[in-house]
Amino acid sequence: MRLWVIVYDIADDRRRRRLAGVLGRRAERVQESVFEAWLSGAELRALLAEVAAVIEPAADAVRAYPLALRTASRRETLGAQSATARPSDYWLA
Repeated sequence: MRLWVIVYDIADDRRRRRLAGVLGRRAERVQESVFEAWLSGAELRALLAEVAAVIEPAADAVRAYPLALRTASRRETLGAQSATARPSDYWLA
């Protein structure tokens, strides 16, 4: 499991709301168009398949960046928002 940062630039308001809903089910919103999530490779692929069904590739952009840290304690967070917590356990589906 790895911490992923997922960012987007969506041209259409409706697609933007739909995408935020898709991401919000598996990730934590940390800024308007930035989400963080602790995901396995399979979970990331499943999430990106859902994202692909929502966006218009010719007009929209979505990027997922893996962070090298393996524990939340290696991340520096400034400001009032708490850091995305790594799940203590998870179910494989």
